[in-house]
Amino acid sequence: MSDQKKVQLEASSADNEVLLEFPSAHIAIVRLNRPHVRNALDLGIRKELAAVFRSLADNAELRCVILTGGDKFFAAGADIEDMSRIDAVQMYHRHTERLWAAVAECPVPVIAAVAGYALGGGLELAMNADMIVSARSARFGQPEVRVGIMPGAGGTQRLTRAIGKFRAMYLCMTGYLISADEAYDMGLVSKVVDDAELMPHCLELAQHLAGQPPIALQQIKEVVLHGADAPLGAALALERKALQLLFATQDKQEGMKAFLEKRKPDYKGL
Repeated sequence: MSDQKKVQLEASSADNEVLLEFPSAHIAIVRLNRPHVRNALDLGIRKELAAVFRSLADNAELRCVILTGGDKFFAAGADIEDMSRIDAVQMYHRHTERLWAAVAECPVPVIAAVAGYALGGGLELAMNADMIVSARSARFGQPEVRVGIMPGAGGTQRLTRAIGKFRAMYLCMTGYLISADEAYDMGLVSKVVDDAELMPHCLELAQHLAGQPPIALQQIKEVVLHGADAPLGAALALERKALQLLFATQDKQEGMKAFLEKRKPDYKGL
């Protein structure tokens, strides 16, 4: 990483609560930067994060995003001090679901690289990614019930879809934390790696994804996300139509030609 040129977003600096860098033209790293409050997610950082992801959605060269935090805290949840001062109507007018949507709707694959604690809103943020790669020492949980509330940004819904009703109920109702290995066994994370290997592994994974056909990756993402809540017949039809679309791409021609010629394909996203 130190040998690679890092192109910083013009507005990004050490004072920003969300840092953006490009280790290559095709890969972006988005880093939460509120270490003094364990990357707690107040309204300000949520808005900044949404603005960064919206800017990335318009980047034609981009092929993968890594979303991460610090070594000890991915994000320790919502900012309780901030939330303690607002009422129900103020909470409603924040419309934070629109801010999370910028992450979930990013057109390219998003990898959440989780070290330390991913709790409450932090876990909900990670679940907006397409893959979660966890450091072995990471801890996950939905502890909102401990302060008199409940998950409200996907902790009861995305979590249930990821690990099933009974495990989701257990985590949301008890507020207990689980280890990275437990999260992997439940199907909540994609892979667990040693702490020192987290970012190198995620960069390697991002580079691999950046070398895949971009339109195919986007179609896979759309079909998996939209098909999950559709009846099986409709989801299978959606899958077939996406596959048929890919037969019109230049990347399909390049991929199959490269396979037959026993060489590495050069995908252009066309």
